[in-house]
Amino acid sequence: MFSPGQEEPSAPNKEPVKYRELVVLGYNGALPNGDRGRRKSRFALYKRTYASGVKPSTIHMVSTPQASKAISSRGHHSISYTLSRSQTVVVEYTHDKDTDMFQVGRSTESPIDFVVTDTVSGGQNEDAQITQSTISRFACRIVCDRNEPYTARIFAAGFDSSKNIFLGEKAAKWKNPDGHMDGLTTNGVLVMHPQGGFTEESQPGVWREISVCGDVYTLRETRSAQQRGKLVESETNVLQDGSLIDLCGATLLWRTADGLFHAPTQKHIEALRQEINAARPQCPVGLNTLAFPSINRKEVVEEKQPWAYLSCGHVHGYHSWGHRSDTEANERECPMCRTVGPYVPLWLGCEAGFYVDAGPPTHAFTPCGHVCSEKSAKYWSQIPLPHGTHAFHAACPFCATQLVGEQNCIKLIFQGPVD
Repeated sequence: MFSPGQEEPSAPNKEPVKYRELVVLGYNGALPNGDRGRRKSRFALYKRTYASGVKPSTIHMVSTPQASKAISSRGHHSISYTLSRSQTVVVEYTHDKDTDMFQVGRSTESPIDFVVTDTVSGGQNEDAQITQSTISRFACRIVCDRNEPYTARIFAAGFDSSKNIFLGEKAAKWKNPDGHMDGLTTNGVLVMHPQGGFTEESQPGVWREISVCGDVYTLRETRSAQQRGKLVESETNVLQDGSLIDLCGATLLWRTADGLFHAPTQKHIEALRQEINAARPQCPVGLNTLAFPSINRKEVVEEKQPWAYLSCGHVHGYHSWGHRSDTEANERECPMCRTVGPYVPLWLGCEAGFYVDAGPPTHAFTPCGHVCSEKSAKYWSQIPLPHGTHAFHAACPFCATQLVGEQNCIKLIFQGPVD
């Protein structure tokens, strides 16, 4: 279904039509081992050369696995709902000339356009991975209208290499009042639309679960419970700027072209970095000049790197004194105000897609030390992100570290040069 060429423009001489972008939370501009092919931290959805969407057509009631297999192997896309050993409902799908379909999942097979793996918090190397992933191999599909305004809808589950989706006996499934079948995947696909879009004034929305056919439900009691939540008829599966998609192991941010047009760019963030460094902030104790490292060296602690006390926000250069506890190696006393707390290097947040405005980098997330604009820091500090199979907590978008402290972020206090 997918080849690298299909991600490109629909007409060779025209500017490609970019529907939207997906950004994986927990990565600061790239995967730790680098972006490669269909596996990267940011993915653009372009209009296909030929429409790749499908829509439901014929419904079959079959009583034997052989009959079900015969329908599923016709070469059409299909979804099979196994009700019992003697009864399966197979819904055949037909080509839809008006939509493009993109699939997301853990599988590296060709039907998956965007390969995602479990996000390891703290920006650790991917190879130190989870032994058993909770992300589905064929997690979800996103269907975009090929005509403006290019509305995008999300559905749980993706079609496999045989163009099939199978919901077995144990999967949560049901028949709707209109007679159509629907169901949920094992760990579910959760979506949260922020209130007021993805702007400085946005507030977190409510997390919902999306069904295989795209209906919206309240959350199950636990992530993989058999009993579905309640249908939320007033909400839809249409994605908007700032929508979050959680696949139980990785969370994706949906950004629209218009939203990104008003967001800072990589060049803007680099200009802000140079502006801070040009102001020559100093360590108030050592009086040495501090400088944020270049974006290309965002994983290496450098000699001039700013460090901060996250309980008060005072920015210093690195020093080895001030320990107040043998048990808490990272607990230090700030020489400026005597506040005791974590003392960490500061890192500039380089993934522009996570910024809600283009303000200067004045705030740091606690306890990781990633720095971004005040409004971006406060926005992410209040967003409850799914964690594991039943917990929610705020996390740094740049490294997925769980946030702590009263506000989850701190205003930084820089000292200018003495001369």
